[in-house]
Amino acid sequence: MSEPQRQVFVCQNCTCLSRQADEILATFETADLPDDVEIVPSGCLGQCNMGANARIVPEETWYCRLTPEDVEQIVEQHLKGGERVQEKLHPRIHMQFSL
Repeated sequence: MSEPQRQVFVCQNCTCLSRQADEILATFETADLPDDVEIVPSGCLGQCNMGANARIVPEETWYCRLTPEDVEQIVEQHLKGGERVQEKLHPRIHMQFSL
């Protein structure tokens, strides 16, 4: 098994926990993940109003308003396929500007 190069931090603080963060964490932990991904329970990510939250590093992708049902899409589309799940991106962190 290779050394993890990406980490998925899943907030486990009170607001996110009230929004199923414990189930989200458990779903990530039991998912069929690529070898380079590690799931990490975290403290507050500072985005409580948008919980439940997850942050993927080193690429700095922030997902918000997650439910356990979102995990499979994030794993398949993003962690395995390399394409962010646009509808779950944190809007303030991933602002898109059209010129």
